[in-house]
Amino acid sequence: MNKVILIRFSEIHLKGGNKKYFIKLLYNNIKHALKAFECTIENIQNRLIVKDYQEEDEIIEALRCVFGVHSISKAIQMDSDKNKIVDYVSNLNITGTFKCDVNRADKSFPIKSNDFACDLGEIILNNNPSSKVDIHNPNTVLHVDIRENGKTFIFYEIIYAYSGLPLGETRDGLLLLSGGIDSPVAGFCMAKRGLRQDILHFDSFPYTSPQAKEKVITLAKTINKFIGAKYMYVCSMTKLQEEFHIHCNSEYAINLLRRSMLRVANILCDKYKYKTIITGESLGQVASQTIESLTSTNSVAKYPVLRPLISFNKDEIINIAKDIGTFETSVLPYEDCCTVFLPQNPVIKPKIKDAEKEESKIDLEQLFLLW
Repeated sequence: MNKVILIRFSEIHLKGGNKKYFIKLLYNNIKHALKAFECTIENIQNRLIVKDYQEEDEIIEALRCVFGVHSISKAIQMDSDKNKIVDYVSNLNITGTFKCDVNRADKSFPIKSNDFACDLGEIILNNNPSSKVDIHNPNTVLHVDIRENGKTFIFYEIIYAYSGLPLGETRDGLLLLSGGIDSPVAGFCMAKRGLRQDILHFDSFPYTSPQAKEKVITLAKTINKFIGAKYMYVCSMTKLQEEFHIHCNSEYAINLLRRSMLRVANILCDKYKYKTIITGESLGQVASQTIESLTSTNSVAKYPVLRPLISFNKDEIINIAKDIGTFETSVLPYEDCCTVFLPQNPVIKPKIKDAEKEESKIDLEQLFLLW
């Protein structure tokens, strides 16, 4: 009998013939997440366990950030022997209301789940006179998970993680990360679907401050435990924005900037084989995020542009940002390149042909040779 951390997954169960592949991904991601800890990770049927560890709470917090993990429990592992389970439960001190929840994954175990739960409940009542059974709203739930590998796990608490799919082995996405609230959340949401991402940030020094750049670096470090980035690219938009400001209709400044950002992203995708681009845009949230604006931006993209927040409202985005730890950094008062030369009345419904007309006023091709 020894203590372990029991790890459950959910969505992976739906992967049919690819289930083993996703479990292997999850195992490898957990191994990476726990590389700083002395422990052993073991793959058993439909469960993973961590054993031989010391820093229990720190390990659980790290596991919560691994996509694919549905829930975690601090558990006692023992042989699936009726007498051993009964002996252990007989020594438990349980007060107040409780119930027993038995999961008999091993159908060779001689007692059915409900019958064994009743037996264990009776033992607890006999040994704890102040306790009382309440199957609807108990203070304590004793979970007994009888697995196919001949082991049983007994635990009280279920700690929920973020679920989703485990990150893939390759970095297929390029996240456009600003200093705002939305883009870190967008990266988190796509990582939850298994998309590993590297980061692209745009600055406009000296119009933006070094603190603004440091702010984004902090955001990148915060979300990296979720998205698995290896590289962060920082691209200066200063010269391009100055040319737009001097030669082009100021109402198109934001639209031209966003189109240019996607052109830079195209270059990186071409060079480093990224398959998609991720942004934090949300439909209607600001003037530059209308259907027409998004259409104009998309027209220069060579790769799919994923916008996971497209239907989210600001409160929903803020709630996620607070949960993943990016909100306090995102609201620091250091502005990004999108605030440089900001027009009073940006065009709300830009037409592609008009954006192209404005771009024709400068030597865009020569400027993009900078990258």
